[in-house]
Amino acid sequence: MKAKLKILIQNAARAAYAAGAIPSSEFPEIVVEVPKVKDHGDFSTNLAMTMARQQKMAPRKIAEYLLAHLDDRGELVAKSEIAGPGFINFFLNKSAWIPVLKEVHHKDDRYGESDVGRSRKIQVEFVSSNPTGPLHVGHGRGAAVGDSIANILAICGWDVQKEYYINDSGRQIQTLGRSVYYRMKELAGEKIEFPDECYQGVYIRDLAQQVIDENGSDFVNPEDDEAIMICARFAAGKILDGIRADLETFGVNFDQWFSEQSLYDSGKVDEMIASFKDSGRIYAKDEALWFNTTDFGDEKDRVVVRSNGQTTYFASDIAYHQEKYERGFERVIDVWGADHHGYIPRVSGAIQAHGYQKEQFDVILVQLVNLLRAGEPVAMSTRAGEFVTLSDVVDEVGADAARFIFLTRSADSPLDFDLELAKQKTNDNPVYYVQYVHARIASILRKAGEQGLDPLAEPEKEALSSIEAPEEIDLMKLLARYPEALVRSADLMEPHRVTYFLMDLASAFHTYYNKHKVLGDDSQLTTGRLYLVRAVQKVIRNGLGLLGVSAPDSM
Repeated sequence: MKAKLKILIQNAARAAYAAGAIPSSEFPEIVVEVPKVKDHGDFSTNLAMTMARQQKMAPRKIAEYLLAHLDDRGELVAKSEIAGPGFINFFLNKSAWIPVLKEVHHKDDRYGESDVGRSRKIQVEFVSSNPTGPLHVGHGRGAAVGDSIANILAICGWDVQKEYYINDSGRQIQTLGRSVYYRMKELAGEKIEFPDECYQGVYIRDLAQQVIDENGSDFVNPEDDEAIMICARFAAGKILDGIRADLETFGVNFDQWFSEQSLYDSGKVDEMIASFKDSGRIYAKDEALWFNTTDFGDEKDRVVVRSNGQTTYFASDIAYHQEKYERGFERVIDVWGADHHGYIPRVSGAIQAHGYQKEQFDVILVQLVNLLRAGEPVAMSTRAGEFVTLSDVVDEVGADAARFIFLTRSADSPLDFDLELAKQKTNDNPVYYVQYVHARIASILRKAGEQGLDPLAEPEKEALSSIEAPEEIDLMKLLARYPEALVRSADLMEPHRVTYFLMDLASAFHTYYNKHKVLGDDSQLTTGRLYLVRAVQKVIRNGLGLLGVSAPDSM
């Protein structure tokens, strides 16, 4: 609809120039927006004001000339008016919205897709939790955000790959191995003073028992580095299997699982260090090697190899991101926890040092989740290993509710997640509120069939012209905005915008359903309304699918 209006306005400006009403043929970009106030029309443009300086005329006078040369013949625009300093407001004919329904039904599950990505390759890396323990609710929010934005980018024309980076190298994996090894000693009857820096959860004891079951109790004596590393690899593998299973239950599947250790095994990290030493990006100081990230806006240079010869996580991250672009990705998106905010400049600097543009790298920061039960905080302590896992939440409220609620706020805002609310079958529960629309329409279609009607019938022109109630027009307007909502969501990397859209559409449907009877005595009106609600159902289904949430036919 915006595109049609832009063409009309552009033609009006050209006609005004040809008639000599305005002096210049140079026009700025035409912007058409939906007014915030409903009484200001369906669409509005500020073109007259942006043209004023170039045309050397008052904006309202330009607006008058534009409207005088608007050649629409009443097909699209029912009424137009000049408002304020020079805004032009357009009120469309009711019949102008009918093609939206036809497009929804024609494109079906493809409605909303676009080609703004132009098949360019983009990678979304998310979750990437260290395999040192189960996923917690914060990881769940990051998973929902990363998976959904990848889905939205894909429908907007990007060639998307979802990736999980396995941090299976370094100090934390060694700490995991020691944690399991010490618990094995305890299980074997040895009195151990368990170090504070080791992982405390009950799952560590369970892993230790599994190692004993597979290797025998003699495996724990004597203590040596090889035994600890065997424990580390065994535990990391088991934990990673659990992470995979939890994510699959949560509806998240990755195209690629990439091992950090593989960067060392293949020599990529050493090659990167040697290359940047040769170019002067990495230099020696205080017996360590430093990367000059200050050249790219970081607050200080960063160590890549410590004085003891051990590489830092930053070293492998530099090699990892270089490897991403070598795979042909034009753009890379990382989804990180908010506590990694300070890490962005150094990784961005390393990417630029590789010769890539700053704009080719984006980071979505995901804030914490405050878990509640009936409004009261749920205690979580990772130190004592008493944290609430993602699987705990999914088992209690279901994957649909968890994913949808994780996406009800912007990722960069803290989120309150109430377990009791997520289980309620009321309109206070946002996922129920939206899913119920799909189920309600499915029920309407079933009843239509029971009454001998064809709920999938293609309506005649008379049936379509009969759906003209204000609430019906409001629904069609919202359906028309769905593709733009997806493009906006992809552009800003904000999947919560789709959630907001679905809640707005659900609200509009509930208002409509409470006021109008879909299955009535007027056969033409009933056919038209069935066509309308089926379109609403399809968009609800499509939007929920992008969020990884099901669209049930009954609830």
